[in-house]
Amino acid sequence: MPMEATELRAALEAILFLSSDPVRVDDLSESLDETKDAVSAQLEEIKRVLDDHVGGFALEQAAGGWRLTTRAEHDSVLKKYFAKKGENRLSLAALETLAIVAYRQPITAPEVSDIRGVNATGVIRTLLERRMIRVAGRKNVVGSPFLYRTTKDFLVHFGLNDIRDLPRLEEFGDLIGENINDDLVAAINAAEPGTDNVIETESVAVSEEQVEEQLHEQTAAEFEGQREDPAEVESEESREAEPEEAREEQPSGQLDEQPNEQPDEQAAVAAEESQLESPTSGEVNEE
Repeated sequence: MPMEATELRAALEAILFLSSDPVRVDDLSESLDETKDAVSAQLEEIKRVLDDHVGGFALEQAAGGWRLTTRAEHDSVLKKYFAKKGENRLSLAALETLAIVAYRQPITAPEVSDIRGVNATGVIRTLLERRMIRVAGRKNVVGSPFLYRTTKDFLVHFGLNDIRDLPRLEEFGDLIGENINDDLVAAINAAEPGTDNVIETESVAVSEEQVEEQLHEQTAAEFEGQREDPAEVESEESREAEPEEAREEQPSGQLDEQPNEQPDEQAAVAAEESQLESPTSGEVNEE
């Protein structure tokens, strides 16, 4: 038997109050044994009442569902009261990396590093732990690097109902409350859009160990690349290609000393043979 409108509204308010995630109309309709239209109508009524009588709560759509949230104007009060300013806050590097993934997904870790101009594997690891991004397959290129996309938690964190609700890239700083470097915005705009050249579907399970291993390999590869000094490599190659005669003319060194040792040895051997063949002084006197 359908509930009365006021009873249904009260039940929805209780569920919304206790739910930590956005609740979907389909789930509410099924659990309360009510039609979707009836549930949607009461959700809209709750939203209207909260908007008309401005208080500490608001009802908003996020990640395909509805949730109760505090109003933005109370953020400073809440931070001060709970003494959590800065706690669980993403760093600027993480926000920049998140912007790259959000606007160029799906994207690989090396591609993110190329756009940012620095190694981004550590930040990607942090975003994975915070569940802001997820593995969405592998790119069909050499090495088969993982592709990354934003998550439902990303939508909830920034109050977006769908990824298509993202503002223009130039306005992303307003959404996250930080100023994004103009050079980074230009680099993201210049980068190619995410690829569909995927060799694994999003449904393929990927272990944390696999992700960690690939991120570690990429970090090691970039570190080795940074350790090689092009000038030193060029100097080594030119030294190897140097003619033999030029090396023999060097004033000192082990290569110069070795050729001189052979004539001395030959002279010593010749002198010894000459001494054996010639008569001794005593034999001459006796004759």
